[in-house]
Amino acid sequence: MSSLLIRGGTVLTLNDAWEIVEGDVSIRGGRIAAIGRNLGGAHDRVIEARGGYVLPGLIQTHIHLCQTLFRGYADDLALMDWLRTRVWPMEAAHNPDSLRAATRLATTELLCSGTTAVLTMETVHDTDVVFEAVAESGLRATIGKCMMDFDAQVPRRLQEETRHSIDESVAIRARWEGAANGRLHAAFAPRFAVSCTRELLEAVAGLSQQHHTLVHTHASESREEIAIVQQNTGARTNIEYLASVNLATPHLCAAHCVWVDDRDQQLLADHDIKVMHCPGSNLKLGSGIAPVPEMRARGITVSLGADGAACNNRLDMFEEMRLAAVLQAMRKKPGVLPAREVLWMATRAGARTLGLENDIGSLEVGKKADIIVVDRDRPHLAPGPDPYSTLVYAVRGSDVRTTIVDGVVLVDDFAATRVDRIEIAHEARESARRLAARAHL
Repeated sequence: MSSLLIRGGTVLTLNDAWEIVEGDVSIRGGRIAAIGRNLGGAHDRVIEARGGYVLPGLIQTHIHLCQTLFRGYADDLALMDWLRTRVWPMEAAHNPDSLRAATRLATTELLCSGTTAVLTMETVHDTDVVFEAVAESGLRATIGKCMMDFDAQVPRRLQEETRHSIDESVAIRARWEGAANGRLHAAFAPRFAVSCTRELLEAVAGLSQQHHTLVHTHASESREEIAIVQQNTGARTNIEYLASVNLATPHLCAAHCVWVDDRDQQLLADHDIKVMHCPGSNLKLGSGIAPVPEMRARGITVSLGADGAACNNRLDMFEEMRLAAVLQAMRKKPGVLPAREVLWMATRAGARTLGLENDIGSLEVGKKADIIVVDRDRPHLAPGPDPYSTLVYAVRGSDVRTTIVDGVVLVDDFAATRVDRIEIAHEARESARRLAARAHL
């Protein structure tokens, strides 16, 4: 691997001491070799930060790469209608070509707006294509094949036989875990309690413990969803049902958790279940506002994600950070979720959720070089006396000048280095048109 020097930046380390360094970051062998002022030594390339913010790459812990082609096709619907009339028909209509186009579009958007790692749930079929496209992109990702073996209202192509769903997920893990120089990992991804049998969930719980593998699911996103789970299972809440099938462990990553009461929150805290907050998606689907400060006060790890482009339309993590902060200001009071803590959720908490806190999430010597540089020479970023405030409340994803993953420059001076953005957008439009026709939309 080549060596890089990022020179002359405002380096927000996000380390335990919250150190900010006016200086340089040296990268060698894909890892951070030094942070300091006026670093010497020969490097293969020097990237001039020009005073820009240098910080850890942002980590999105709930997303659906396969849904990026659905952008604009599923607006103005509540969750269950959105799933049944738009998202599930389009997921069923995906083929390898459209999945590849969706993934290429998503990874380009993510990298160009400062996201360097994701936890993503794909559709039921052809998940290898997603792994292949992500491997080519340079993004760091933990990917799960969606598991669905119970719901009569699901299109036939998404209706899985329980044993087949489990066996295929295990086989995908065997093929892809640790691939692409360790950038890729595989998770088990039962969609949610509404579309999974108890048998499948209990099997996933056992496999997760056996292989020390993340389980990525949705939980307590809407009141309608909770009512369906109560009717189908007799459980009081989604979280208590997940606990009853042995999924309440530190490996469980539960997206949304909008409607979680005190008992649910205590269960989450007691079992170190990770919560992934998606404020933009929750607003657009009318699901509600998650009690983030209360969960964090209990010691629950709460990270951030944009969810899919079908229910957010943007995959911009800076937008999600801003929403996370201002929504809690309205719900509770200003300052209850300050900017600095929101940036922590987007980096350190994300790394902990992925089980990668020893490698990513902060800029420290020895950690992997997943780094972004945010331009400061924009009118909407001046004067910028507080970098945390600026990054959370003022920065947009389009302000990201440089994105580096594993020491490899993937966005250079605002341009993607591995793909042509115009070509990617054209491919996506054509593929989405054919996909919508197959889904009869």
